[in-house]
Amino acid sequence: MKIVYMGTPAFAVKPLEAILSAGYEVPLVLTREDKRSGRGKAVHFSPVKEAALRAGIEVLQPGDMRSQALRERLCAADADLFVTAAYGKLLPEEILAIPRIMCINIHASLLPAYRGAAPIQHAVIDGQRETGVTTMRMDAGLDTGDILRQYRIPILPEDTGGTLTEKLSSLGADAVLDTIRGLEENEIRPVPQGAPTTPYASMLTKELGNLDWKRPAEELWRLIRGLDPWPAGYSFLNGKMLKLWRTHVTGEAEAEALGTDAFKAEPGSILLASGRNLAVMTGDGVLWIDELQPEGKKRMETEAYLRGARLAPGMRFASLRG
Repeated sequence: MKIVYMGTPAFAVKPLEAILSAGYEVPLVLTREDKRSGRGKAVHFSPVKEAALRAGIEVLQPGDMRSQALRERLCAADADLFVTAAYGKLLPEEILAIPRIMCINIHASLLPAYRGAAPIQHAVIDGQRETGVTTMRMDAGLDTGDILRQYRIPILPEDTGGTLTEKLSSLGADAVLDTIRGLEENEIRPVPQGAPTTPYASMLTKELGNLDWKRPAEELWRLIRGLDPWPAGYSFLNGKMLKLWRTHVTGEAEAEALGTDAFKAEPGSILLASGRNLAVMTGDGVLWIDELQPEGKKRMETEAYLRGARLAPGMRFASLRG
């Protein structure tokens, strides 16, 4: 079985490595174009490109997915399957028709839920209790092809966008091998997806992390988890940005310790800032901040932050710097 692989972020690395470890031939890998970032505008390779180069595989980074040169190179690869995982580009029909068997996509949701660019993060943000990986026969639509197989895992209260990506990457590696073997043995019968069951999982933006303290504490807790590690939940205090990394929603005993008057405070108001406790009023309930990152500094426990910060009840977080 000869496979052309297409992927870009870290999520797509483990499936590629699994395909190689299983002994399948991968003559070619496609990934997104290199990025320049940082003060020196240094060139950064995608995680999939780095993995492919380590394995000695030819890497293509096409800008135009409809170019004749790309189509000819893909035809020359003489592949049985094209496998994609978070590649970041739609494949036109003329490319979908090239492999002998089909094009498979490894998607990090239980389709038809969470079609789109950020299914992992949106599942956490929306409070879903489970997610998984779907292997899908690709068509010309965006995550609309027939389902080949699905694999489920729970979303735990401590899961973040980052930890869940790691879990689903490992699951995706197992899933793609199981699907390929199922195709080899003629065991798989593709099933149409049907209508979407959740909103489209749109691409994440930095603005999404700007916390609206009028929202319930439960929603903010999920948002902060979903946006870890990027773009992170953040707010402004005394004109400085604070990224919030780990939080929890008030328990009954903690709520009683604050006193009944605390719950009359405006959303965003600090209710308690002492020792290891930093409690903030929201539109419904109290959010306790356990780990944060002051502007220009490293992540730290709240207790360490409060030793150097001069915070007092009544101070308020804001959505703008000043």
